[in-house]
Amino acid sequence: MRQEEAYWGLRDNVRFQGRLPGRMGSAAALPSSASAMSSSSISSPKRRFSLLKRRARPANRRESTARLLLRRSLGGLLLLALGWFGWVYFQIKAVADHDEARPADAIAVFGAAEYGGRPSPVLHARLDHAVELYREQMAPLVITLGGGSDLDKGKTEGGVGRDYLLANGVPYEQIVAETRSVDTEQLVRRLAEIARARHLNSIVVVSDGTHLFRVRKLCQDAGLTVYTSPRGPLGHIDDYDLALRYFHEMLSYTLLRLHVNFGWLHGRADA
Repeated sequence: MRQEEAYWGLRDNVRFQGRLPGRMGSAAALPSSASAMSSSSISSPKRRFSLLKRRARPANRRESTARLLLRRSLGGLLLLALGWFGWVYFQIKAVADHDEARPADAIAVFGAAEYGGRPSPVLHARLDHAVELYREQMAPLVITLGGGSDLDKGKTEGGVGRDYLLANGVPYEQIVAETRSVDTEQLVRRLAEIARARHLNSIVVVSDGTHLFRVRKLCQDAGLTVYTSPRGPLGHIDDYDLALRYFHEMLSYTLLRLHVNFGWLHGRADA
């Protein structure tokens, strides 16, 4: 009997000791699980931020792509504009530096300002060049172009030019004065009408060098055959003034090709 009690007592003791580590183990495991919960609760805002960041990436990528395309488009337009204006500049300069004067049916002088019936220095230089060409027998007829404003008291650039030519030995019957046009485009249209009425096949056009490229293009568009002949230099022109003249003509020709009409900009050069 005692042996059985001893046996069962020893067995219960062993069971109790076997359970104790398990219970202690489970109790020890509690802090680890708590720490896991606390770490997960701490890391949850980070996870949310990470998710939001991931969601924001496609939008940021779309925005950056749009900006890149915009920058490339603006860069391409800038290069295109620089190329265009560079081409126009060299065309203007090539015409300004070359005198094409040769025998023709007429000489046309593009108008510039007149002051109280007297030609301005610019118009004076253009008329002097036309007189030289006439004396060289480049053409038997001289056409003076240009109207006037209400402030000119009936005086016109074409009329002042005619009077100047008469004073310098050009016969009256060899002069045609056009007195209604007020800008370069109108000057060319009136010149085309005179050429058709008088059956003029070729014309030497006289103006400032920087002006002649646009004049030639307008005349060609009107069906005229023209040869450009720039007037001689007039005093000293500084680099700033020359740059302004080139800029004026480059912009005027560009707007002309874009069919944008600004009368104040398309006016006669150096009037």
